[in-house]
Amino acid sequence: MEFDIGKFEEYREDNRLEVKEAKGGLPKSLWETYSSMANCYGGLILLGVSEKEDGGFVTAGLDVEDVEKLRRDLWSVLNDGKKVSVNLLAEEDVKDCKVGEDLVLSIRVPRAEREVRPVYINDDLFGGTFRRNGEGDYRCTRSEVKAMLRDQTEETSDMKVLENLEIGDLNLDTVHAYRNRHSAYRTGHVWESLGDEEYLERIGAAKRAKADKRLHPTAAGLLMFGEEFCILNEYPEYFLDYRETLDPSIRWTDRLHSSSGDWTGNLFDFFFLVYSKLVKDLKRPFKLEGVTRVDDTPVHKALREALANCLVNTDFFVARGVVVKKGSDAIVMENPGYIRTGREQMLKGGISDPRNKALMKMFNMIGIGERAGSGVPDIYAVWESQGWKDPVVEERYNPDRTILTLAFTPKQAEKTSGKNKRKKQAEKADVDGSKGKAAKTLENRGKITAFLASEGSVGTGEIARHIGLSSARVRVLLSELAEEGVVQATGNGRSRRYCVKQATGSDEASDEAPW
Repeated sequence: MEFDIGKFEEYREDNRLEVKEAKGGLPKSLWETYSSMANCYGGLILLGVSEKEDGGFVTAGLDVEDVEKLRRDLWSVLNDGKKVSVNLLAEEDVKDCKVGEDLVLSIRVPRAEREVRPVYINDDLFGGTFRRNGEGDYRCTRSEVKAMLRDQTEETSDMKVLENLEIGDLNLDTVHAYRNRHSAYRTGHVWESLGDEEYLERIGAAKRAKADKRLHPTAAGLLMFGEEFCILNEYPEYFLDYRETLDPSIRWTDRLHSSSGDWTGNLFDFFFLVYSKLVKDLKRPFKLEGVTRVDDTPVHKALREALANCLVNTDFFVARGVVVKKGSDAIVMENPGYIRTGREQMLKGGISDPRNKALMKMFNMIGIGERAGSGVPDIYAVWESQGWKDPVVEERYNPDRTILTLAFTPKQAEKTSGKNKRKKQAEKADVDGSKGKAAKTLENRGKITAFLASEGSVGTGEIARHIGLSSARVRVLLSELAEEGVVQATGNGRSRRYCVKQATGSDEASDEAPW
């Protein structure tokens, strides 16, 4: 993210942009922001700028002498390991420019590579690690810091040998089901003749412990082939959940979760049980001859890729578990854990850095998942070829969570209802000049009301994160909407929440289900 002086009037604070007045020197909060940006998406810090009530920016009156002192002090702190854990900046990341009669110092903070995260300050790992949300910088919890530490190593946590478990603790029915799929995918593979124990060792599901030289399950083996009650001993937060809601009047039309007790609760069985539910209503033909796929389609492959990607990138130590939701017009897959490569790199493709490498290997061996890091771009390409709305990837923190939404709504056949209706009304109002509002403002007002209509009672920070505006700007828009009787507020201070006061119209149903 680079500072563009030509867009100064358009800038607003968000998760990737922070302004600080800096008239009296480097503000102490600068380092919290440096840590938070480095540990999230990266971002841009502008020194010599303050935020106005309407969310816009104004320069603070820095001169050449001010900027030079700020620059000297900045590099002095960055190179002091007791104050900042790592200096991520190069000379070209720190620039000054003239805005009107004043100077502004821009600092581009890159997203830190996972090998150096967490980036922390004041030589305090657990007390000096920060991240960003819609309200600004916040101090990370111990569990967030530990998650970043786990991700530093090349040997992922699923490779751990579980010396307290025996091969007999794995579910052999699941192991044999996996072997059957492997044999169908790689007919005549040299491992077909191996016994179960040796086979599990070859695929990374078991390993010999250094202490007793005996074969024990790895964490990946336990996750893939274990029983849920046994998995919970190693991963107390482990939970897999599939929810199907095809009728909005019913809470869910189908439900499958790992703690039900009527199936194993492991990843292998979850994958195939859920995959069969995801594709059962697809209009394109899909047949099985034994376990061999016939008339397979790009959509089927994309759904397998998406589901496998969700599982192999899950941080099983983080709460809330894996959730897969199937609705009438979209599939949503959520997994605990941030994106190790970063969202931008994941969308670009070309780099594979799964959180659970051993699990990925096991899925790859039965023809599922993409090693080359092209999985997500391929999913986007399939959705584009179908004429559906682009998939949406969200990366959330506190708690860490990655969310993939796969909509089956045609790009060119969106109904003028709900969010789209409000957007069109806003655009029309701008053209007619009836309200005298800027198109962007009206669009953002529409985004807010649409979000409130779908989510119910929501706080300012959550709204800001969802629509990509600063909290200050969101508060201005909410105030306008409240005055007009569109939304209403409850609570005070940080507990203040907003909801739609009255319906603005009902959503029109699709003419045809996308399935």
